[in-house]
Amino acid sequence: MNLSNLRPPAGQKHKKQRVGQGMGTGRGKYSGRGAKGAKSVSGYSMMRGFEGGQMPLHRRLPKRGFTNIFRKEFAVVNLGRLEKLEGDVFDPARLTELGVVRKLGDGLKILGGGELTRKLTVKAHHFSESAKAKIEQAGGVAELIVTPAPAKIKRGRGKNKGE
Repeated sequence: MNLSNLRPPAGQKHKKQRVGQGMGTGRGKYSGRGAKGAKSVSGYSMMRGFEGGQMPLHRRLPKRGFTNIFRKEFAVVNLGRLEKLEGDVFDPARLTELGVVRKLGDGLKILGGGELTRKLTVKAHHFSESAKAKIEQAGGVAELIVTPAPAKIKRGRGKNKGE
């Protein structure tokens, strides 16, 4: 077999249709776009959800609810899960390493689900009341991780502008 003899199967390759190249191309005077209207103009793009002037579906349906833009998403771990893990000191880095927490988000929160029978030191951003009580009852320590608040950005004009 010679590489110069290789050919694609019959019918696989097609000549590219050249649009807007005159009357002899088979695509005629207006290149298949029709004579007038928005779609015949270059640069036309239909708005998302456009239904030909009919009131679009997203405007016909009632709007309900509220989305809190300041919502915080915490990685949540129950005490029962910590009980099954090896070791007695747990912090967000250790739990991520063990695969208990995949994505920290805004921090780690420990909940009081399950039983705790051994002494643990747990470092987290938040603890539920029951989790804190169970950890201290077992003789362990619930250490709160305090993250510094983000610095406020001064906006506007005047004296603060150059600072």
